[in-house]
Amino acid sequence: IDWKDRQWWPIVTPITAITFCAALQYYNWVNYRQPFGATICILALLAGKWVTIVAAWWWWSNYPYNFVMPSTLLPSAIVLDITLLLTRNWTLTAVIGAWMFAALFYPTNWAIFAYSHTPLVVDGTLLSWADYMGFAYVRTGTPEYIRMIEVGSLR
Repeated sequence: IDWKDRQWWPIVTPITAITFCAALQYYNWVNYRQPFGATICILALLAGKWVTIVAAWWWWSNYPYNFVMPSTLLPSAIVLDITLLLTRNWTLTAVIGAWMFAALFYPTNWAIFAYSHTPLVVDGTLLSWADYMGFAYVRTGTPEYIRMIEVGSLR
C-alpha cells in the first residue's frame, strides 16, 4: 500500500517473476507439450507467499494482512501461457508474451490496491487510506529511515 516502491516495484517484480515462469514453462512444453507452466509457477509462488504471510507476518508478529498483500501475477501468467499455446513459437512467446506479462502487471494490481488511494477525512485532515493505516498502525523504524523514504521516490 504505502510501502510499495512506486519507482521499482512495477519494473523489478515482473522481470524477476518471469524467470521462474520461463523455466517451468520450458520444462512443461518440451517434455509434456503443456502450455500452462507459467500459471503453475505463479500459483506455487503465490501459495508460498501466503504461507509466509500467515505464518511469519500474522501469526508471528500480528501484522495486518492488508499491509503485506502479495501482488498478483496470475493474469500475466495466463496471458503468457496463452501466447505460447496460440503461437507455439518460443521466439514469439519471448517477445510478445513477455512484453504482455510485464505490461499487465501494474493494471491488474491496480484493482487490489486502488482502495488505498481513496480520500478519507480524519479530524479535518484529508488523507488517503494508505496514510491513515500507516498512522494508525505504527511500524517500527527509525525517524531517519522514514525521512529518507519521504524525500526519495518511495513515497
